Amino acid sequence: MASNPPPDLVLAPINGQAKAVREWLTTFHLAFVALDPFTNESAWILETALRVLRTFDQADARVAFLVTATPDECKLFLGPLTREILTFADPDRTAVKGFGLQRLPAFVHLAMDGTVENAAEGWDAREWRLVADHLAKVTSWTAPHIPAPGDPGPFAGTPALG
Repeated sequence: MASNPPPDLVLAPINGQAKAVREWLTTFHLAFVALDPFTNESAWILETALRVLRTFDQADARVAFLVTATPDECKLFLGPLTREILTFADPDRTAVKGFGLQRLPAFVHLAMDGTVENAAEGWDAREWRLVADHLAKVTSWTAPHIPAPGDPGPFAGTPALG
């Protein structure tokens, strides 16, 4: 189950400067989908995750992918999406550990005070919808439809720590 990260946990974007979590939260909430590019499960959920993140892109939330890979591997897995969606590289899974994630993929909403507001691990449409609905409520936004046509069936995900 996801837990509050240490405030000095560093998130390193593939196209920018690494900063502590608290620095990413100065203006907006952070909503991210954590993926392991070396598993089928993360590939299965990629289109769904992208749809969810795009929905909140203009809300008062910073959206991102957190990928358990090097920057180059992130670019191979996500391709041009790395230019559209903020992408954090986490090759040694320090951030995944810091957020207390047990299963990937995961959808996490981090509040501006650095606490985990809500999280869903693995792919269960109902759980992801709860995270999205709550994020929409606190940002005065409209949540995406979850599940939507084309979304995969439920699956537990893979161990977050590899």
